[in-house]
Amino acid sequence: MTTHEKPAGVRPETLIWAAFAGVLLVVLGFGLWKWRSGAAAAAATAASVQAALPVLGTLPNFTFTERSGRTVSSADLRGRVWVADFIFTNCPGICPILTQHMTRLDKALVALGAEDVRLVSFTVDPKRDTPEALRDYASRFGADPDRWLFLTGPRDALYQLIKDGFRLAVAERSEAEADSGELITHSDRFVLVDEQGRIRAYHRIEEPGALLRLVGDLSKLAEEGAR
Repeated sequence: MTTHEKPAGVRPETLIWAAFAGVLLVVLGFGLWKWRSGAAAAAATAASVQAALPVLGTLPNFTFTERSGRTVSSADLRGRVWVADFIFTNCPGICPILTQHMTRLDKALVALGAEDVRLVSFTVDPKRDTPEALRDYASRFGADPDRWLFLTGPRDALYQLIKDGFRLAVAERSEAEADSGELITHSDRFVLVDEQGRIRAYHRIEEPGALLRLVGDLSKLAEEGAR
């Protein structure tokens, strides 16, 4: 068992992010948090906060078009922590679920005054996902345009970033190959990116406890920035 020395003082950032995990339990309010016991949940959260996050890769520079029509580049995100996911607006399966989870995360960030964290959704179907289509999709989920970006652009550039930058799978399939009507297969992971554009964690967001672990990782990055 790890022992801890009593800290000389508690930084404001520590208090904010400690509150973050607690408020999320209320804000999110769904079965994800029904762990076997409160003691087990507390122990898992404490263990998550203790371990330092590895650097899993560095994203290359990119430039895409946001739902507003403005150009957004990797330079615009430099200096901010952000969470990425991958969706397309005509997706009949996982995409609306991913966006619902992102919506819950967004609401929690607002409730805690942590609006500096950005959310970035990349389309994997840029042929159909024009800025207008992304704008309509985002509005269905109440996505704030100042905090949550929806990006589209050339297919080859997007797929190269996803495969070589994020190191995740994405592929188009023929109608004969597709099941459940999905013509594009893509990752269901949320990716945590730090202020330097480095990948620090992947979370399969539908796994039990995944969103809580993501919040713990956000806390670790806040601690890193406070040092």
